Amino acid sequence: MISKKVVKMLNEQINKEFFSAYLYLAFANYYIQRGLNGFGNWYTVQAMEERDHAMLFMKYMQNNGLPVTLEALEKPEGTYQNDMEPLKAGLEHERFITDSIHQIYAAALAENDYRTIKFLDWFVTEQAEEETNAEELISNMELFGNSSQGLYALNNEYAARVHTPPSLVL
Repeated sequence: MISKKVVKMLNEQINKEFFSAYLYLAFANYYIQRGLNGFGNWYTVQAMEERDHAMLFMKYMQNNGLPVTLEALEKPEGTYQNDMEPLKAGLEHERFITDSIHQIYAAALAENDYRTIKFLDWFVTEQAEEETNAEELISNMELFGNSSQGLYALNNEYAARVHTPPSLVL
């Protein structure tokens, strides 16, 4: 049986994942308004991934007969002064999400909730990938974003990103 504490944390995570999608849509909008549609595409795809993550948490709870509570989403904060700021905010946010998932994992472990631990294993691996991707965006911008040719090349590369739904079986 999944404890009330873990259920509460899972519900909070659903809302955090939906907020992540909302935040990344704000980043996409920033870049599209700047004429960097490739960067906008990268974050639009990222928003779809985060929405998928929220849906996976919801489905896990539903499959286990647990109540799902959706809360209102906050408005993403921030006006950005340059193209690097959303990238750094994205990395900071991914680290926040990683910490949140680790906290749920620790709570489930403390309660011998092996079903939830097994479910969260995929997210632990996924978050390592998310942080690596965010760090790579920053590194690429630092290396290539200061020249118009480099920014053009990055923008074209990011325009090719497509959404691939997760293959996690619940």
